[in-house]
Amino acid sequence: MSNLATIGVTGLAVMGSNLARNLARHGYRVAVHNRTYAKTEALMAEHGSEGDFVPSESTADFVASLERPRKIIIMVKAGAPTDAVIDELIPLLEEGDIVVDGGNAHFLDTRKREERLRQHGLHFVGTGISGGEVGALEGPSIMPGGSKESYAALGPILETISAHVDGEPCCAWMGPDGAGHFVKMVHNGIEYADMQFIAEAYDVLTAAGLSAAEVSDVFREWNTGELDSFLVELTAEVLAQVDARTGKPLVEVIVDQAEQKGTGRWTVQTALEMGVPLSVIAEAVFARSASGDVAIREACRGELSGPERRLDAERQQLVDDVRQALWASKVVAYAQGLEEIRRASEEYDWDVDIATVARIWRAGCIIRARLLKQISEEYAAHRLATLLIAPSIKQGLAERQDAWRRVIAGATAAGVPVPGFSSALAYYDTVRAERLPAALVQGLRDNFGAHTYRRVDVDGVFHTLWAQDKSEVQTA
Repeated sequence: MSNLATIGVTGLAVMGSNLARNLARHGYRVAVHNRTYAKTEALMAEHGSEGDFVPSESTADFVASLERPRKIIIMVKAGAPTDAVIDELIPLLEEGDIVVDGGNAHFLDTRKREERLRQHGLHFVGTGISGGEVGALEGPSIMPGGSKESYAALGPILETISAHVDGEPCCAWMGPDGAGHFVKMVHNGIEYADMQFIAEAYDVLTAAGLSAAEVSDVFREWNTGELDSFLVELTAEVLAQVDARTGKPLVEVIVDQAEQKGTGRWTVQTALEMGVPLSVIAEAVFARSASGDVAIREACRGELSGPERRLDAERQQLVDDVRQALWASKVVAYAQGLEEIRRASEEYDWDVDIATVARIWRAGCIIRARLLKQISEEYAAHRLATLLIAPSIKQGLAERQDAWRRVIAGATAAGVPVPGFSSALAYYDTVRAERLPAALVQGLRDNFGAHTYRRVDVDGVFHTLWAQDKSEVQTA
């Protein structure tokens, strides 16, 4: 019997350590390595009894401890630290070996790394891993990219350690080169939107007089129905937490400035470059930026007039309306995010299956939710231009839009900002409109910049001679 390890993990911070433990708990012999050997020693001292680990102090020993083809998962910070590990590994590896980047790398960086390692005869697998520290240990959602050959060797291992729903692994091959990291990036963008909607729901309900504890109870109840999800579950937990120092709800003593690490911003930037309308996720990113703009908030607080943030509504009706607005807005965020994945898949020739994406998000990841089963089934059953026209989704939006509109109208009248809810509804109304005022925008562009326009009744491209006799000429 070989003493070589089946798979290796280098980078033993919490995520890397937990992933290595997950692999070991599932019966794999796991090589472990960290730049600072003390972390490797700590892992062995605290968790070495959980499975079969092969610790190494040097990178060379780490590589030598692995069976061929070597399968190495890098779990270090994105950017320069990842490149430093790759640079150290390349001279030690042999043709056919597989290098996995499990960090939150930008997909364009992953594409470059995949091409570089391919020139050395190596497989590079950019892999999105979602679920946080607990998910890494107990079963995350895993989104690998790279070559089909690498997935043939690596996939069965990753599927084993991933979360499972109804016996199905929340892991699947996403497509070549950067596909896996792109899907994970969009996952995080949807996560931004989901949290923004939840925060707005909380804000609206508290403006109607509900306490944090009462809103916690509302979310706990919602988590038993159509809004069943990891983030709704966590919301109930956070809102129920009482601060030991002050006796107040913890949410009321946390500074109201939401931070971000960048994946949501990448999602929006990429959408802008591709021309994909991603308004809902963009609003969520900007809402975080606005919350942290202390100078402007301080300058405006007490200076700008507006309503008193008191929402007068029958309590149970409002709670039910907010529930429906939250569901509808979440659907729009998923629709926009999945459309971005589809468009990128076309642009980069990835052939990502959207039904599979939704399926592997059903458990393990941060945005896991009951709704994803419905989304996956709709994409599997129909060729959809957008999630919004899927039969069950379309019906759900029609049934909930009156409540959705009431929440936004009531919040706006009371001075409670709901940029996420509002943006989601605006997108819904935009795509269902028979005609948009974009015609006027194009007319203005033609007037000041001779950018031309097309007509609804005649083929061709036209320009009006605005500065002359205002006659129309055909330019193409």
